[in-house]
Amino acid sequence: MIKKFMSVLMVTMLSAAVYAQEELELTDAELQAVYDSIENSFTYQHGKIELKNGVGAINVPQGFKYLDAEQSKHVLVDLWGNPDEEDITMGLIMPEKDGVLSEHGYVFNIEYNEIGYVKDDDADDIDYDDLLKEMKEGTLEDSKNRVQMGYAPLELIGWAAPPYYDNDKKILHWAKEIKFGTDSIHTLNYNVRVLGRKGVLVLNAIGSMEDLATVQKDIPQVLNIVEFNDGFKYKDFDPSVDEVAAWTIGGLVAGKVLAKVGFFAVIAKFGKFIVIGLIAFFGAIYRRITGKKKKEDEDTDSENQTPEQLTPEA
Repeated sequence: MIKKFMSVLMVTMLSAAVYAQEELELTDAELQAVYDSIENSFTYQHGKIELKNGVGAINVPQGFKYLDAEQSKHVLVDLWGNPDEEDITMGLIMPEKDGVLSEHGYVFNIEYNEIGYVKDDDADDIDYDDLLKEMKEGTLEDSKNRVQMGYAPLELIGWAAPPYYDNDKKILHWAKEIKFGTDSIHTLNYNVRVLGRKGVLVLNAIGSMEDLATVQKDIPQVLNIVEFNDGFKYKDFDPSVDEVAAWTIGGLVAGKVLAKVGFFAVIAKFGKFIVIGLIAFFGAIYRRITGKKKKEDEDTDSENQTPEQLTPEA
């Protein structure tokens, strides 16, 4: 039901985008002013950020900034068009120079999955070529269902960066290249999983393949931002009381191609067309702009009226 609703919503916003473009006739400068206004409404943080669930903290590295969970949910749901789901985000982290509506650049969405203690016994035994083949086949089947629901077909092209597990730091990371429909710009889905005692801290990069080099340059800093509190670290596992996850290292990699924040975020983030539609659809900025335009039209009409037309009736 939610997927059907979101499909209708996206069509509605696309229609609104066409209407907004025709009615507003926004120049690039005017559209950028709208983006800047939205961006300036956010308050970013730096330094050490304690996560609300008490499991640990995020140490924001130099050159990056953090947007808290409440504001990040507003970005993901209201601006990027993702379905409103519980625990959709614990915040966003991104390069200092980028904004949430930047045409280029990437952000990492932070989540925590309390799935239990993930055993890493299989880390050295996984054949990632075989795993990729299985994932491609699974994605093909998922894509058929997506098409039936009105979404663009989805194809897993391959590894943008092959899986790597750091046994000392208990960090797994990999990247996938994904194609939506006939889009010539492929999507980058960069995944980081930091293993803890009771679950996994999830970092998912949202960007395009054009951002891969930048993400790879920044990833060494990003891998070190998670700090589990005492009692939540991987080494604190107590087999007598703690739950072992059904997931393994291979299972984490083989999860669905897209996490919660995926399809809608990618389209909305990299399509000005959608953002214009959001402006029209949600109304506030749209009414402000059209109200100003209407006033300018009225002033112009007044200037063109004759003295007799301007004389009030008795």
